[in-house]
Order: sequence, then C-alpha cells, then structure tokens
Amino acid sequence: MEPIIIVLIILVVLVFIALMKTVQVIPQASAAIVERFGRYTRTLNAGLNIVVPFIDSIRNRIDLREQVVPFPPQPVITQDNLVVNIDTVIYYQVTDARAATYEVSSFIQAIEQLTVTTLRNIIGGMDLERTLTSREEINAALRGVLDEATGKWGIRVNRVELKAIEPPTSIQDSMEKQMRADRDKRAAILTAEGIRQSQILTAEGEKQSAILRAEGEAKAAALRAEGEAQAIRTVFESIHAGDPDEKLLSYQYLQMLPKIAEGDANKLWIVPSEIGDALKGLSGAVGNFGPMGPSRSGGQAPKTTKETPRREQPPID
Repeated sequence: MEPIIIVLIILVVLVFIALMKTVQVIPQASAAIVERFGRYTRTLNAGLNIVVPFIDSIRNRIDLREQVVPFPPQPVITQDNLVVNIDTVIYYQVTDARAATYEVSSFIQAIEQLTVTTLRNIIGGMDLERTLTSREEINAALRGVLDEATGKWGIRVNRVELKAIEPPTSIQDSMEKQMRADRDKRAAILTAEGIRQSQILTAEGEKQSAILRAEGEAKAAALRAEGEAQAIRTVFESIHAGDPDEKLLSYQYLQMLPKIAEGDANKLWIVPSEIGDALKGLSGAVGNFGPMGPSRSGGQAPKTTKETPRREQPPID
C-alpha cells in the first residue's frame, strides 16, 4: 500500500504543478511573451490566460506603463570647444511587447547609448550660450531622433528632459562675474532714472507752484486796485454830493499836516502850494473869533511879531 500512496502523492504534485503552469495571471498594464519549444507563439494580455504546461513557457514579462529612466552625466563638447556635463531623463513606454523582446537585446541600454550620441551631435552644433538657453530646442530635437529610432523596437519616447547642464568651473566663475556686473549696471541705471524722474517732478512742482503764486499775486493786486478805485470813487462821490466849500477844504488840509510830519526821519517837508491858499481862507473865517481879536483887547492893537518868510516848495508833479 505504501508504494501506491507515494505514487498518488507524486501524481497530485504533478497535477498541481501542471495547473500552476497552465493558468497564468497577468497583472493590469503588463504583458507576457509565450514561446513554444523556443519559438514565439503569442503575447499574453492582462487577466487569466491558459497555456500548455511543459510545452509553452513564459519568455519575458514586460511593464506597459510609462517608465522614467535617468541617465548619468555625460561630457559633451560644444561648438566653442567647451566641455559641459549634461544629465538627461527619458520618459518612454513599451507599445509592442514582442518587438521590445526580439528586436533589441536590451532596449534600456540601447536608449541610453542612442541618447548620448544624439546629444553630442546636437550640442556639437551649438555654442555654450545657446546650449544654456535652448533647452526646449534640444529636448525637441532629441525626442524626435529617439522616437524615430525606437519605433521599430516597440517603444515610444514621450519626453526627453535635460535635468542639468554644468559648464566648467572657470566658465561658471566668469558667468557669475558677468551676471553680477549686469545686475550692478541695471541697478545704477534704475537709480539714475529714479533721480532723473524725481528732479523732473520737483521742477514741475516748482513750476506749477510759481505759476499759481504769480496768478494769486496778480489776482490779489487786481482786487486791491479795484478796492482802492472803489474807495476813491466812493469818497469822490461823497465829496461831490456834499458840495464842500473852501473853508472845509482848508480844514482838511490842516488835518493832513501832522501826518506829513510823522516820523523822526522826516527832515524835509514837501508842502503843496494849495495849503497857503487854504490857510488864508481859514484865517479869514476864524479871524473875528480868535483871542487876539479887537473885541477882547480893549481897543489896543495886537502885538506884532516879525515872521520869517517861508519859501514854498514848488509842487511836485
């Protein structure tokens, strides 16, 4: 009985292994290459698949998702004979599992070498300044060459990015000095423009202020002149309406004499000739009522004093 049990156990194990080899579960976004006696038979897609055990074999399992592969820095010589190190990143996707398995032995290595050679060809036709400022152009050219070459391998290159472009240390120092000089130049230009604009605004403000001040003074002078003219007109009309006689005018002349004599510095008086006539008229008006009049002297003649003749100043036009 024991040999029979052993045989049954062996048969169960073989059946289990056969079932394991018969049923193949392929994950989503993956594919498997099936060979029968070393020859390609079919490609297994995602899901449950049945193969012939011990006859069909799985050659390769391939991930169909988009892959990201960074490549190490590669030294590249520019058109102006400068060596720069460039890091690249490739975004690719396998579209044909059979071609990716049988058309190229290692598509990752093939993509890397193709990227290096293509990058050297592209950068070799550019100088350093253009290389640093033309990343989009380099990416587009590199992607076009890679996509055309990898199409027969069942691979689609979606994107190519230059991760870093590192020029030599001496060139970096020179570039930093140039950038610092450019920044200082721009700062000096902006400062000069600010000072110029400030001076222009200050001059404009002073100009407007002077114009407004002159306009104000002109209006004030005009108003003062109008006021004085109105005052003179009012006084003249009042005098004309009152019809003053010679005696009133003589009295007004006498009231103006103290004002003429005001001030310590007045050493020379300019007396109008009309004042003499006014005084004669006034003396005639008050002569009969003064303290020296004959009505209060008791018939005695008043004492006379010798008066010094006064020279009248000619009127000043």
